[in-house]
Amino acid sequence: MTVRTRYAPSPTGSLHIGNVRSGLFAYLFARHNKGVFILRIDDTDRERSTQESLNEILESLRWLGVDWDEGPPDPKYFQSTRFDRYREGAFKLLREGKAYPCYCTAQRLDEMRKQAEREHRKPGYDGRCRERTPVADLGNVQLPDKTAGRNYTIRFRSPRAGQTVVDDLIKGRAVFDNSELDDLIIFRSDGVPTYNFATVLDDADFEITHVVRGDDHLPNTPRQMQIFYALGLTPPAYAHLPMVMGPDGQKLSKRHGATSVFAYRDLGYFPEALLNYLVRLGWSHGDQEIFSREEMFEYFDFANCGKSAGIFNAEKLLWLNFHYLKERPLVQLAQEVKPFIARKGLSIPGDDEWLQKMLATLRERAKTLVELVDFADFYLKDRIEIEPKAAAKFLKLEIKEPLSVLADRIESIGGDFSEQSVQAAFEQVLASFGLKLGQLAQPVRVAVTGGTVSPGIYEVIAVLGKSRTVERLRAAVAQIK
Repeated sequence: MTVRTRYAPSPTGSLHIGNVRSGLFAYLFARHNKGVFILRIDDTDRERSTQESLNEILESLRWLGVDWDEGPPDPKYFQSTRFDRYREGAFKLLREGKAYPCYCTAQRLDEMRKQAEREHRKPGYDGRCRERTPVADLGNVQLPDKTAGRNYTIRFRSPRAGQTVVDDLIKGRAVFDNSELDDLIIFRSDGVPTYNFATVLDDADFEITHVVRGDDHLPNTPRQMQIFYALGLTPPAYAHLPMVMGPDGQKLSKRHGATSVFAYRDLGYFPEALLNYLVRLGWSHGDQEIFSREEMFEYFDFANCGKSAGIFNAEKLLWLNFHYLKERPLVQLAQEVKPFIARKGLSIPGDDEWLQKMLATLRERAKTLVELVDFADFYLKDRIEIEPKAAAKFLKLEIKEPLSVLADRIESIGGDFSEQSVQAAFEQVLASFGLKLGQLAQPVRVAVTGGTVSPGIYEVIAVLGKSRTVERLRAAVAQIK
């Protein structure tokens, strides 16, 4: 059997990291088994589905490196193109007496729900219309269409007796009494199929062998299995992942910070870091924390998936991103940081080789690409502003002449302008004025970076270059009164 998994997001908003994790696990399971990964777009919600959201979903997956074997742009993988198939399935159930029209109004259904709440019992449809239409007439029932005056729904006739058993690959066996499962709607009054019905036909037609999704879908599973059986089809295997929770134990949401894939991309995270973090959020392979994509493919299985909710830890994700930033080849890092420099309205005062030298001085300090650009501010600006407190503390009258002499020494450096030649200029000034390195280095740091924290002063000056360093030193000297 060829393993076939799917990921079926709805284009009604940004791709949420809790949701994309289930797609990632489905993807890894397919790759581990050398199977097929399918991307399906559940766009039956015509009012909320947008092209913008679809574009963001596709771009988010591409950014993460989650590639699909079947799916968009092929139109057959969009639910909105499969309405004839859903109608065909509904007619089959009607002809066989396994579905029926329901004429209950929204007001009646709402009152039923409120009554159940008052009586502290599980809400559900009472089956009022279950026998209203004779079985012999069900084959002539048309599907709902408000514009044609057919203002009713189609319900699935759920079995009343027995049990439906879900042998979940993560959660284990779950047994549902059929008497607790009411007759769910499979076609709404507007003529649109519901999720539980459309997804069954999609999974059947695309020969899905394993459905991987969040455990909030577990209550839907026995209903979907019953529809599979009613259509004469075999359900796939199911793997329900525990939900992703915020640090407060509540379902992850915007109040916990960034939650969309694009948000983390724009905050300067690497796709490998987010992918690595999400795969470890509910799955383990011994004590290993860092995984290459190839290792994920090799090791992933459901046996090592946890059964309890994963707690999203922003600090852990930041630590992972820091790891990937430090390990990044400078050639690659230089290309990745350019859009973030441009977004801040800055320009690069040198070629790619210069940019790589600059990044080499900062990569041990920054944890994201955004932070990297923030730290690089003094490198990228022609003119800097010196922090007033730093100036008051370090740019004092007694350091004015040493700074001026150092500017002259640096300006006189010929040939190779390197950390070694800069260090030699410093040592000459230190000897001339009887200073210790700290007495000169910190005022120089304030003068050339604007603040008191930076990489080593020799490497900073070697990257800044002779003319920019001299200009900043003399500007600082002029500032000292």
